[in-house]
Amino acid sequence: MTQPGSSSKAAGSAISSWIEQPDPRQLLSEQDPEIYAAIESERHRQTYGIELIASENYVFPEVLAAAGSVLTNKYAEGYPGRRYYGGCQYVDVAEKIGLERALELFGAEHANVQPHSGAQANAAVYMALLEPGDTVLAMKLDHGGHLSHGFHLNSSGHYYNFVHYGLNPETEQLDYEVMRQTALDQRPKLLLVGASAYPRHFDFRLLREIADEAGCLLMMDMAHVAGLVAAKLHPDPVPYCDVVTTTTHKTLRGPRGGLILCRQKHARSIDRAVFPGIQGGPLMHIIAAKAVGFKLAQGESFRMYQQQILDNAQALSDTLQAQGLRSVSGGTDNHLLLVDLNPLNNEETTGKLLETALDNASIHCNKNMIPFDKRKAMVTSGIRLGTPAATTRGMQQVEFEQIGRWIASIAHDPKDTALQESVRDEVLEMVQAFPVPA
Repeated sequence: MTQPGSSSKAAGSAISSWIEQPDPRQLLSEQDPEIYAAIESERHRQTYGIELIASENYVFPEVLAAAGSVLTNKYAEGYPGRRYYGGCQYVDVAEKIGLERALELFGAEHANVQPHSGAQANAAVYMALLEPGDTVLAMKLDHGGHLSHGFHLNSSGHYYNFVHYGLNPETEQLDYEVMRQTALDQRPKLLLVGASAYPRHFDFRLLREIADEAGCLLMMDMAHVAGLVAAKLHPDPVPYCDVVTTTTHKTLRGPRGGLILCRQKHARSIDRAVFPGIQGGPLMHIIAAKAVGFKLAQGESFRMYQQQILDNAQALSDTLQAQGLRSVSGGTDNHLLLVDLNPLNNEETTGKLLETALDNASIHCNKNMIPFDKRKAMVTSGIRLGTPAATTRGMQQVEFEQIGRWIASIAHDPKDTALQESVRDEVLEMVQAFPVPA
């Protein structure tokens, strides 16, 4: 016969055993050393190199904690108060907080925090506001646009009739009069602005006028500049656009994910397009992490951080141009710049070659087409550089001036492996003074 209290003692022993288990990283290293090794190698790369990929950043440690929380265990199809699963009372709290903070941060009428990515957010907007075959006017991919803005191999280009505007060949900036005329000629249902490689501001007041004159909706994909917008250091699209999409990482320093902001009249169609339109269960751990990121983006320290991003981008652009490289459009208004390698007068120096050479020196960037590029997308005549990640580590103008000199020296002779090794040693010395947030 079981003695009184024996079952409770057994349960307590089991709980104690569970609590005393090794930490998750130790468990991972023991149970799956291959994946653990890959993760630790990436940690080493991020720690001992300089990250200049414009779409990347180091998340806030608090964001990382929320993203790795037990909320990943919970299914919650639907929306707060209207779920298709039970037990959602606590994830409802997290999502409501995220929605409130998104609206407060950006001043929108309605928000949806469930998109898994910026591309998913864009797909949901298209589904909500368009019919298959409808015309959309957007920026050319090779002039700085994005795959989800109508590239023929992307679903956006498959289901909708995208026509594209480009940049002025002399200024390498948007030509609003050409855009206006194209909009009047094509009569799109949606005018889409925003880019993944455009270093200048957008004139949203003028864009609203063009959309109204053409009788179409106006959408901004602010994925790259959302942190700058939140800090009031970039023109704000929300008052002028019918819908705004963004990622929640990049300049925002939140988790990898998407966000949709829109006017109230589009709220129902947007929400239905996200779920059940293109997604099932939302990632509740990521939604909680988004909420944390939105809160941290409201402080004065975040605004100062965004200003430093801009200051560093200017310092990097100025240094590169002083070293004989050319910034597309003559400079930058935001966190990124495109570097034209053609002035080097070396047919062998491509974006692909320089990306590899810089990677060997522990300076990480990406090859990128420049406007009117004669090279293919996998080769390119340029590289794209961004300042958010290194700024997160605390680097300022003096460090970015040195980074610019390193980049220029390697660009002038990208096959000099001894130079790359020498720069790598200097990079290692620099980064040890600027630890990765943890």
